[in-house]
Amino acid sequence: MRTSCIRVLVAMTIGVVLSAAACAAAQPGSPAPSPPPPRTSGLPRKVTLGTVISGYAVFSESLEARLSRMDRLVDEMTEKAPGGRVDLALLPEGFLGRPGAAMRDMSVGLDEVLPRVSGCAKKNGCYLVVPLYLADTYPTVHYSNAAMLMDRAGRLVGIYRKVHPVAPQGCNVLENGTTPGGDFPVFECDFGRIGIQICFDMLYPDGWEALARQQAEIVALPSASPETAYPAMYALLHRYYVVSASPRDHAAVFNPLGVTEAQITQESVLVHQIDLSYAVLHWEAQLEEGEALRRKYGDRVGFHYYRPEDGGIFWSNDPQTPIAEMIASLGLVESGPNVERVRRLQDVARGGPPAMP
Repeated sequence: MRTSCIRVLVAMTIGVVLSAAACAAAQPGSPAPSPPPPRTSGLPRKVTLGTVISGYAVFSESLEARLSRMDRLVDEMTEKAPGGRVDLALLPEGFLGRPGAAMRDMSVGLDEVLPRVSGCAKKNGCYLVVPLYLADTYPTVHYSNAAMLMDRAGRLVGIYRKVHPVAPQGCNVLENGTTPGGDFPVFECDFGRIGIQICFDMLYPDGWEALARQQAEIVALPSASPETAYPAMYALLHRYYVVSASPRDHAAVFNPLGVTEAQITQESVLVHQIDLSYAVLHWEAQLEEGEALRRKYGDRVGFHYYRPEDGGIFWSNDPQTPIAEMIASLGLVESGPNVERVRRLQDVARGGPPAMP
């Protein structure tokens, strides 16, 4: 019921929110975003994602044991991946650290873990998001709930520090002594742009909006919680993929329709391929729920169509043909531009835009 209500709310407000975000991005003094990557007009960009439900045992283990577990989990993702290669692997919140009750006891220095994390990414040829409790020393000693991103060569791309750590009701200390982060970076990978949010960040829309304004295409969500409603809502609202990892109950890939495209519910790894050159289409008669494209293009086109949502996500499997060209052959364009076309017709018919309170 909660998810259904959120879907209705998002469907009612998505145009207003996106318009507000566009206006905010255009304010004088705001840094101009770089051009968005090609999506519907671009050629296929397959990305294989790997994630996990880890269980809780890892959080009582030593740092060395956790590093060894990291190696095993990412190796398993690679073994299950098509072609034996994961593009982006993700572990749950606070995966690296030490047992303890305070952040000063649980945190590790970057130099303690960087060589092993680098080696894991390089061995598996993947981008790797490893969450950790991080002891920072600049400008003074403080502790962050963070996630580091490594590239395929084992180089550190960047670190996201959780902006919204939680304080339990009745307690005014943030996560056992955590210092909140101060920004929402987007990182360039060879397949596209990714952002990171961590657990309680789900309850605050500012980070998700900031990542969208920077044209993030995938948001990695390492978490201690298996929540689904918030990541599904943000995926729909901002038209990006969200991949979650947690210690229990649920890890998933949420697609830009706000639908859970792939998931696990028991301790295991999940490997799933997406295509970042996709098109979102709402119901149209000539689409025939995707079957018209399948008849015309066969295996050269791929899609997930969701009848309860009256829409689907479509991509090309042909390295020479963009999905935009395929849907144009049916006389269609993606849902976003079509919604705006219909809005203009509505405004002309009523003599202007509707009055807003």
